[in-house]
Amino acid sequence: MLSWLDAHAAETLARSWEFVGREAQLPPPGDWRIWLMMAGRGFGKTRAGAEWVRDIAERDCTARIAIVGATLGEARSVMVEGASGVMAVTPDWCRPVFAPALRRLMWPNGAMAMLFGAAEPESLRGPQFSHGWADEIAKWPFGQAAWDNLMMAVRLGREPRVMATTTPRPVALVRGLVARNGSDVVVTRGRTADNADNLAGGFVAAMMESYGGTRLGRQELDGELIEEVEGALWSRDLIERCRVAHVPGRDGPGALLGRVVVAVDPPASAHGDACGIVVAGMGSDGRAYVIADASVAGQSPEGWARAVAAAAMVHGADRVVAEANNGGEMVQSVLRAAEEALPVRLVHASRGKVARAEPVAALYEVGRVAHRGAFPALEDEMCGLLTGGAYVGPGRSPDRADALVWALSELMLGRRGEARVRGV
Repeated sequence: MLSWLDAHAAETLARSWEFVGREAQLPPPGDWRIWLMMAGRGFGKTRAGAEWVRDIAERDCTARIAIVGATLGEARSVMVEGASGVMAVTPDWCRPVFAPALRRLMWPNGAMAMLFGAAEPESLRGPQFSHGWADEIAKWPFGQAAWDNLMMAVRLGREPRVMATTTPRPVALVRGLVARNGSDVVVTRGRTADNADNLAGGFVAAMMESYGGTRLGRQELDGELIEEVEGALWSRDLIERCRVAHVPGRDGPGALLGRVVVAVDPPASAHGDACGIVVAGMGSDGRAYVIADASVAGQSPEGWARAVAAAAMVHGADRVVAEANNGGEMVQSVLRAAEEALPVRLVHASRGKVARAEPVAALYEVGRVAHRGAFPALEDEMCGLLTGGAYVGPGRSPDRADALVWALSELMLGRRGEARVRGV
């Protein structure tokens, strides 16, 4: 399509970041002071930061730019000399001179950048800048101190601005910037998969197979900021310690579970927000294993009842446990209408959701429960249940987490049944 261009024009276009960069990698419009690019590994954050610095330097001969890495060594090896660093993205005809001993980049037009390491926050005292690029701020060893010194130093020019690029972690510095999104901060988010065309073949698929849905994967690949909530019954770290790839048994990974329960937390209305449906079973090692989250949203009673019946059939359930508070006998009749052979037991909630969840959370603490695989939506709700009765997770109610509690209570703390549903 561009074959009519001569070699110089073709190279110029290939070097044009506005032409080759993805929209999420380009500076956002508006009157912002801080641009936070919070995305997964391999998204192209370093390239975006380097191109931003290059554009500023080439447009403004008076620009004074601070380049701040977690350490001074990383500022040089990644942000300046790296494969996607400033030197690599700049064409020969306007490439700056890098003086490592002086920690300085000097462009032909007079624009200048200086390198700093956040491990030495006091080094940012004294100098002043028009712009700053801060990389991987979530892992800065003295994050807030270095950030505060940087922001106080960026005070030159008509529109002093800072770009921060990072893989998210729930540290105070990152949380504070995200909370200011929409004021003087603009947040750009992105996933590793967004840059799949520029990564090694099969890399994204391999990473998702190994880490998809886990806390590590959601943070490092999907670019999610996953926060721990003070006072939560479950922490992310606890759930990660309880995660397994297979159910162990005498015959190795993939052994059948001895007993399987499908638990249901029906919605309060005919078209409620969600019906929690969680499947768990007992392993031969005496641990309970959560094996599926089959929850559905926006379904009629007949719709979620069919989902329950399907989960029971697929997983060979011994029993379906359903909370009866919302609808009483209607719950049982709807489930039986979907599948006559369903061995349904109704349970009545005499205590609040959190009170019922506390003994189940204790089972996790002593290693008696494991998750076979990852269940992001369920785990988000679990981490939103607080000691004392409050819920601060997604949605209005922890429907999935409540179903989990019923399933594990039946397996580990309640009565045992013998009926079994089998698929043909």
